[in-house]
Amino acid sequence: MNDLLKDLSRPQSAVSAPERDEIDLRNLVAVLWRGKFWIILCAFLATCVGGYYAFAVAVPVYSANATVVLENRQDQVIDLESVVSGLPGDQVTINTEVEVLRSRRLVEKLVVGLNLTDDPEFNARLRPQSSLSIQGVVSLIRQNIFGQPAPTTAPTPRAVLDAVIDEVLRKITVTNVRQSYVFRVAAVTESPEKSALIANRLAQLYIDDQIDVKFERTEEATEWLSARVGDLQIELENAEAQLKDYSSNTDLISPEGLVALNRQLKELRDRREGLAGNVTTTAGRLDILQQAKATGDITQMADAANDRGLDQLLAGAEGTASGEAFRRSFEQILARAELAATRARTQLAAIDVSIAEITQRIATQSDELVRLQQLQREAEASGLIYEYFLSRLKETSVQQGIQQADSRVLSQAVVPINPSAPRKSLVLAMSLILGTMLGAALVLLRELSQNTFRIAEDLEARTGYPVIGQIPVVPARKRRKLLQYLQDKPNSAAAEAVRNLRTSILLANLDNPPKVILSTSSVPGEGKTTQSIALAQNLAGLGKKVLLVEGDIRRRVFQDYFDIPERIGLLTVLLDETRLDEAVTHLPEFGFDVLLGEKSKTNAADLYSSDKFGRFLDTLRAEYDYVIIDTPPVLAVTDARIIARWVDATIYTVKWDSTSHRQVLDGLKSFRQVNVRVSGLVLGQISPKGMKRYGYGDSYGAYNSYYDT
Repeated sequence: MNDLLKDLSRPQSAVSAPERDEIDLRNLVAVLWRGKFWIILCAFLATCVGGYYAFAVAVPVYSANATVVLENRQDQVIDLESVVSGLPGDQVTINTEVEVLRSRRLVEKLVVGLNLTDDPEFNARLRPQSSLSIQGVVSLIRQNIFGQPAPTTAPTPRAVLDAVIDEVLRKITVTNVRQSYVFRVAAVTESPEKSALIANRLAQLYIDDQIDVKFERTEEATEWLSARVGDLQIELENAEAQLKDYSSNTDLISPEGLVALNRQLKELRDRREGLAGNVTTTAGRLDILQQAKATGDITQMADAANDRGLDQLLAGAEGTASGEAFRRSFEQILARAELAATRARTQLAAIDVSIAEITQRIATQSDELVRLQQLQREAEASGLIYEYFLSRLKETSVQQGIQQADSRVLSQAVVPINPSAPRKSLVLAMSLILGTMLGAALVLLRELSQNTFRIAEDLEARTGYPVIGQIPVVPARKRRKLLQYLQDKPNSAAAEAVRNLRTSILLANLDNPPKVILSTSSVPGEGKTTQSIALAQNLAGLGKKVLLVEGDIRRRVFQDYFDIPERIGLLTVLLDETRLDEAVTHLPEFGFDVLLGEKSKTNAADLYSSDKFGRFLDTLRAEYDYVIIDTPPVLAVTDARIIARWVDATIYTVKWDSTSHRQVLDGLKSFRQVNVRVSGLVLGQISPKGMKRYGYGDSYGAYNSYYDT
């Protein structure tokens, strides 16, 4: 049934991203324009405050600048390596020198040299204390509220000096000119002469400090080198004496002698290999002869001896010769073999002794030579170190009187003529800009903190449903005067707004306009009942037969609007206990009928869900041209969602600047959950004065003034 108003109820927020962006920008401009008076007020007040500060409160201060250049080249008076090298020109060094210029040590010299501790501008204790100052207010609070006595102990001179140094540091700025080796030293004080004096003195102290640092470093280096040269001289003398003593206590050793010994050792080892082979050979022959003798076989003995004479004796022995001659000859051969084996072993043992002796001599002489060479190297090294340090000592002693600074003053600070602050035009411009920004921020914050609906565009954008009516507050003091007001003032803004609502509903579907119309809202007090009554009167004014049904049987407020005695009503008709014509009250002065609600012990939701209620509405469609049902708020009870399934159009009322976004969205969501589409929204009880106060008065003020009030 609700699809009768499908054209009106189509969500209007489904637009492309560029359109949303354009609308958002347009809305932002509109919000700022509506709050233009707040923005102008904030800008005016801020400009006044800024002007008062610039012309009456701010103390003029003067800025003086001295420039210092870092010299990455040095005049080489003598060709000697400096103890303290010059400064490189990299960015790290430049940043370091900036911090040196701002160091407390250098500023302390400045404060002491210029006696700034006696200057009230830097020493707060010398300035007269005002009771309106922060210190004065704190002192008064301590004394009068907390009962604490004023401090009587004076600060130490060191504490006063530190406080003055902190104050001077706040008034000094050191910057590096980009892409250069130039530093700009700026001092800002209340006196132009004092500013120039401080900037120039700090620059000169920086130059002097570099020379002092180099002189101190050179002097320290000279003292250290002197002590070191004395120690090295003693070390050199000790090394030379040790070398001399060692050389006198050992035999003459040379690398050539060790080479000769190694050569002799090699020759002996070669001879030993031959002797070892001879020992093996003679021992083997002796062993063979002894084994042959042990057998007693003269043939084996002759083969083992391998001697021609013995072979001849063996041949004679086979004839007539005697074997005794053979054996004597064999014994002689055996004795010679034993003698040869003994002699070979003796020679091998003797050469092993010689090899051991030569090896020991080589090892001993090698160690002594290594020790001697080590002592020689130590003496030579001590001599070289001693000569180097002695040379550096002489060079450093020469450099003590020719130290140069790594920087120089490029330009002295001049006494400024005009104050650098406050810049009155800039203060006024910034105050105007900040005031405008503050006003715009306040306007936007107020707009963002708004949780209610004030214009139809916002309501449509938030919900996605069209706003088919905007009804202002009816200026009737009593509810029973409502219809009389609309009837007496047909050209009033309220009456015209009701006619616009009626037109939106009827023209939504010319072929099949809605006959049963439901009116509901999120919470009580949003004006849905007033709207229902006004719409019924307006439809009746067209000559149509209209029935107004009080569907909210819990509150039953119709009797506050109509002078109707309490009687049977809606529930009695639904329960078939009376006829419809008996329960309906006709209001001839307004031209429509009213069906009141009544108390019942039966659950209203059960009655509205029954088919009997559907047949009841069918009866009303046949009897009347239009039926308007005023239902309870949707967030309070479920009656409106149940009845909405039977009607042709559902009108959802939202009270202007009252109902929260969450309440409206939750109420509309409850209809979507039961597959009921809301036909349209009505922004009700609009206050023209409130619209003007919020910045919407341009359109609504003209709208309101067009009609009779």
